[in-house]
Amino acid sequence: MTQKNLAPTPTTPPTPSGTDEWWRQAVIYQIYVRSFADSDGDGIGDLRGARQRLPYLAELGVDAVWLTPFYASPQADGGYDVADYRAVDPLFGDLQDADDLVREAHRLGLRVIVDIVPNHTSDRHAWFREALAAGPGSRARARYHFRPGRGTNGELPPNDWESVFGGPAWTRTANPDGTPGEWYLHLFAPEQPDLDWDDPEVRAEFESVLRFWLDLGVDGFRIDVAHGMVKAPGLPDIGRKEQAKLIGAQVLPFFDQDGVHEIHRSWRRLLDSYPGNRIGVAEAWAPTSERLALYVRPDELHQAFNFQFLTCAWGAAPMREVIDASLAATHSVGAPTTWVLSNHDVVRHATRYGGGERGTRRARAAALLMLALPGSAYVYQGEELGLPEVVDLPDEVRQDPAFFRGDGQDGTRDGCRVPLPWSGEEAPYGFGPGSGAEGSWLPQPAEWRTLSVEAQSGDPRSTLELYRSALALRRALPGLGAGEMTWLAAPEGVLAFSRPGFVCTLNTLPEEVELTVPGRPVLATAALEFHGGAARLPAETCVWWEV
Repeated sequence: MTQKNLAPTPTTPPTPSGTDEWWRQAVIYQIYVRSFADSDGDGIGDLRGARQRLPYLAELGVDAVWLTPFYASPQADGGYDVADYRAVDPLFGDLQDADDLVREAHRLGLRVIVDIVPNHTSDRHAWFREALAAGPGSRARARYHFRPGRGTNGELPPNDWESVFGGPAWTRTANPDGTPGEWYLHLFAPEQPDLDWDDPEVRAEFESVLRFWLDLGVDGFRIDVAHGMVKAPGLPDIGRKEQAKLIGAQVLPFFDQDGVHEIHRSWRRLLDSYPGNRIGVAEAWAPTSERLALYVRPDELHQAFNFQFLTCAWGAAPMREVIDASLAATHSVGAPTTWVLSNHDVVRHATRYGGGERGTRRARAAALLMLALPGSAYVYQGEELGLPEVVDLPDEVRQDPAFFRGDGQDGTRDGCRVPLPWSGEEAPYGFGPGSGAEGSWLPQPAEWRTLSVEAQSGDPRSTLELYRSALALRRALPGLGAGEMTWLAAPEGVLAFSRPGFVCTLNTLPEEVELTVPGRPVLATAALEFHGGAARLPAETCVWWEV
């Protein structure tokens, strides 16, 4: 059931950095709602908890927050299985809490981006329940991909597509009389049936949903699986197994089809009809930077996540290659480049970069690199604390559906979703008013007591203070944010580039290097040594210089 509409009076936050096109240089902080802050002691983060912690984010220095789904949902996939797009799940609060959060964020000068999940619904959505009850050939089934099976008695799936979470991408239904029926498509969990975007009712419904949240005052949408809404005509076979490994490597008949762009153009027109520069952000996996850039052409979405940068190996050569390709592709369509190191679906980068002291050292250096590059940056909650991936969660506490299925994703997403440590010496470290292991929906490591916001605040050597300093300088130095950059000559293994009044140097090597001092050091991830006109950069260190 949809909760009562609020008839809100939208608020508009201050425009950061003196530009109307705020998204071109914004730093956007991702809140994984379930794991950010718990207001009521049930061990699950919620909207009220997020609102209470907004001053922390304003002090951190970000420009906007992005909230993962908080809609009514059976939570088969962490809320990405939506049963009602206009209601807040009771786990996270209600519509008043959502309205209060948007208003408080705007009061603090923060913009709010919310997730929208248009590729699929929950199997508990009213539309899907109606489709199951109505039977084959019904109007209700036209909103989804229902097909008869192959084989003598329809016992085989309609094609060879595989779920991203593993196993077939099809599940067979039972007819209203109990006999075996048609199959329905789900590119993710069986509880997430894919919508058919060729159906006009689907398009009209989502335009209405977008308007609902825009009217409440949100500043934009992160579009989940923005590359998956259109399927190739006829739903052709792919002809090989392990299809999840092909995502982002080639165009598939269920991903990155050209037809998605017409949908995004229509959504851009809708966004542009509202005041306040509302934006659309594509979560799109594309095989090349050039194809990704198609999602951010001038009449389409404003940003697209740069997964090539996220998945790039540590090293000067691969990093420079990805940075060049990313900037060239987005420049060709006049869009900003986005930079992201972690999110709620991947292993945290402090662990991806090797873990332990080395992983932390590299993660800190990569953060300064990311925040110095032209464009917009995304910070996943907890990366400003240097949180590592939790790799030893007991099987019995895991909740990622991919963990319970084979041949899909690796099923380790729970490790990056462990609730944040805020304060104190014992779990749940100020995450909420609960206590002990019951105070957070996933257990927090004992060593996180030294990584909490409270423990790191005021320590100039901490990762939190590094982020605070970097974000303050990013606003203070006119050469950062949107704009151009120029590569500078540097020793092998070192990246060096200039921006107006600014130079960034990154030593990716496991040993120190010596460089000519390019200016006045204003921020570094490790202590520097100087002699004459040269500086010694420790191993895997990034330095910002004012010139």
